Amino acid sequence: MTHTARRIGRSLALVLPVVLVLSGTLAVSAVPWAGQGSGTQMLTASTASSTDVSTRAKSRAPQDILRDQLLAELQEKDPGVALTHLQREVENRPSLAKHCMSIARALGAAAVDRFGPTRAQSFSRPVCDTSFAYGVLHAS
Repeated sequence: MTHTARRIGRSLALVLPVVLVLSGTLAVSAVPWAGQGSGTQMLTASTASSTDVSTRAKSRAPQDILRDQLLAELQEKDPGVALTHLQREVENRPSLAKHCMSIARALGAAAVDRFGPTRAQSFSRPVCDTSFAYGVLHAS
């Protein structure tokens, strides 16, 4: 009996993490991407010289703008709110999906700076294949 229970436990220990990651990935991929938000892009207002004021400043990438907004939100509220907004933005703007993991890792590292590793880990969610948890682990 003990041998059978141990064998079942080992099997679950190997299979369960894979199932959790795949179910999170499938849940994200099953989200309808039709709800396209009308995101506006901010431009920085800097000039090269006083004689050339008509030169346009380089625009910041949407993922950089989103990362900065979410990091500010994390400082004001908590990482859970920032992760929820990250998931909504990725659902509304699929072009941000390829940057989701790096943004979630940055949120995890910022959460460690603000709350410490133990409390930061308590905010972890399966957003962007657990990249938030990786950011917490890497910053600890």
